[in-house]
Amino acid sequence: MATAITPHANLWVERDGRVVLSLWRVQLLEAIEATGSINAAADRMQVQYHRAWDRLQEMEQGLGVPLVERHVGGPGGGGARLTEAGRQYVARFNVFARGVDALIAEQFQQAFADELSTT
Repeated sequence: MATAITPHANLWVERDGRVVLSLWRVQLLEAIEATGSINAAADRMQVQYHRAWDRLQEMEQGLGVPLVERHVGGPGGGGARLTEAGRQYVARFNVFARGVDALIAEQFQQAFADELSTT
């Protein structure tokens, strides 16, 4: 029995030819907010801390705003959380991605209607 075919798209946003937001990068920001730590977010995303830090720096430089507020360790420990701008970019990208997903699903349905009715 044949399994259904499904569409997939890789979505990202660039500024001056440099990626500033993507699904993966937004997931990194969400992981930072959820864990309160860039290091813990990197662990959650199963990437090295250096890669997470580099991508965060690229996003902030490309967008021209701080996305994460960092707190250096001390008696209470360090940490990180999204700035208001960071939360706004995450929310806006997610709205954008859901809209694109809806358009893709609609176009896919139209283009592959005959294939979908036989599976």
